[in-house]
Amino acid sequence: MATSTTNLSAYDKTTIPNAKDFRFGIVVSEWNPNITEGMFQGAFDAILDCGGIKENIVRWNVPGSFELIYGCKKMTQSFDMLDAVIAIGSVIQGETKHFDYVCEGVAQGIKDLNVKGDIPVIFCVLTDNTMQQSIDRSGGKHGNKGTEAAIAAIKMAQLRKDAKF
Repeated sequence: MATSTTNLSAYDKTTIPNAKDFRFGIVVSEWNPNITEGMFQGAFDAILDCGGIKENIVRWNVPGSFELIYGCKKMTQSFDMLDAVIAIGSVIQGETKHFDYVCEGVAQGIKDLNVKGDIPVIFCVLTDNTMQQSIDRSGGKHGNKGTEAAIAAIKMAQLRKDAKF
């Protein structure tokens, strides 16, 4: 979690498995692109920094955060060679309850994909009260949630590999 004392982009590379043999899917919401593109870049750069190969990263775009669930589901079904998928989105509080429904639905949907599927799906959806909070967490003063999600994806890909028996 991003706080004034924790940076989302901070990781100890010596504790991260080498990502060179892993394949990643990244599904990116087109809603709030100034936020989601920053998180995509953070995830992409972190995977490469940890040994990942550019050609082993597949990106799909979906219209909004709610559509991340379907996009991630189809990606896990279409690419059985993927080791992890990252769902990148941004939902910012507005004047209606729509925010609550979208946040709850996306969180539950990504959870369901993890429970029912074999490929880990990493939740990288900012659910902030203001645009400034999102900016601060997509490459701003609190780092980049995309970077944090990529590190989680690498670790979960390794767990998936180690858990096969």
